Formats: sequence, C-alpha cells, structure tokens
Amino acid sequence: MGLVRVDEVEINDPPKYDLEQKVRVKKMIRNDGTFPGKELGENLVKKGEEGYIVSIGTYLQAYYIYAVHFLERNVIVGCRAKELESAE
Repeated sequence: MGLVRVDEVEINDPPKYDLEQKVRVKKMIRNDGTFPGKELGENLVKKGEEGYIVSIGTYLQAYYIYAVHFLERNVIVGCRAKELESAE
C-alpha cells in the first residue's frame, strides 16, 4: 500500500479561480475513471477549450476541484487549478 504525495495543500489558501469565471484548459483532459458514462482514458475536453466555473470543491483535503461547464460540449468536468488558466 503506497502513500499519496501531496506537493502543496492548496486549500490553505483561497481558491485561485472564482465562481462564474471564464477559464481555458491548458491540456487535454481525459477520463480518470470518475466521469460517468465515458470510458477510462476517453478524451473529455481538448486543450484550449473554454468554460465557466460552476462550483468549487475539494479533493483529499488538499486540492481544489473546479467544476467547469464547457458550453460547446455542454459538459461539466472537474479540473485542478494547474490544468486551467484564466480566459478573461
């Protein structure tokens, strides 16, 4: 049984992005097994696609997860801050 390495505890600081903020993904996002109805490894969002933050949650009491609504695909995908950049 291995341990998870936590580089930085993001939740010690406020979220980097705000609700309703327009963001762009910096890399292709694939299903890691947490997206229902899609195969493991299937592409969910392509690099450069833009969407809006619709909710902010946490994962492992260390990271913020931003639920991003990609309007063109009409899909909501959870992203880490390192996968996003502001599109405003």
